[in-house]
Amino acid sequence: MRSEKEMMDLILTVAEKDERIRAVYMNGSRTNPTLEEDLFQDYDIVYVVTETASFLEDERWVDVFGERLMMQEPDKNDQGKDGDFADFYGYLMLFTDGNRIDLHIETLPHMQEHYGEDKLTVPLMDKDDCLPDIPDATDEDYHVQKPTEVEYLACCNNFWWCQQNVAKSLWRDEVPYAQFMLECVIRRDLDQMVSWYIGIQTDFIVSTGKVGNYFKKLLPEKYWTMYEATYADGDPEHIWNALFAAGHLFRTLAGHVADEFSFTYRNDEDENMTHYLKQVRKLSPSADRIF
Repeated sequence: MRSEKEMMDLILTVAEKDERIRAVYMNGSRTNPTLEEDLFQDYDIVYVVTETASFLEDERWVDVFGERLMMQEPDKNDQGKDGDFADFYGYLMLFTDGNRIDLHIETLPHMQEHYGEDKLTVPLMDKDDCLPDIPDATDEDYHVQKPTEVEYLACCNNFWWCQQNVAKSLWRDEVPYAQFMLECVIRRDLDQMVSWYIGIQTDFIVSTGKVGNYFKKLLPEKYWTMYEATYADGDPEHIWNALFAAGHLFRTLAGHVADEFSFTYRNDEDENMTHYLKQVRKLSPSADRIF
């Protein structure tokens, strides 16, 4: 596997030799001073170019970065081969040595409009002094934000309301929708409450990761164990267990958040929905009424 130095030397050498490339900058995890380096970190690189057309006409130019296992061109996937790529285009490349480069090319006007919007940005090369001055890279935009009372109440309400969708799906033996609601809807609200709790414990100066990537290292062990129990396989009984585990963790952490900000936790929503779930769980498949 090529080292970080080898990869960075290659990225900058390609830019130095190509007159179409006028500046280079990097963003992403490798610019985040709070993260430990590991072998799966991508090289998120942007080349500021005079135009994109010549790059797109002969895409063999990316072969210089090494033998690829696979490449994705997300802009082409989104817009089709006839999309408008005059300002911006990306190549996501995984190489046979395990390295990955997420490489984007953008024109000068595009850069001038968007440079620095991501505060995890570090300039690497500037042939024409075109890159504006920006502060040192920071992940502050990704820190957990304090909730408003409206946000808190909405999170709680949606978390408990959506539980009935899992319940009826399990009674109908419709596991795909039950799992969808648990993982794609209910978990979103659970993760938000977990993040607010972590924010309180850390004075709201940390990020919990894209989808709770850092929960394990930021939560007390007992709460992480509770969080692990919110995952289920395809067995309906295990999904029921995970649903109740999610409710237990949610009410526990929601109580901490409510106490911290003097919010009111709606115990009635919690108790009423939990009673409903227990009732549906014990219904026979041939039942003709819920209560």
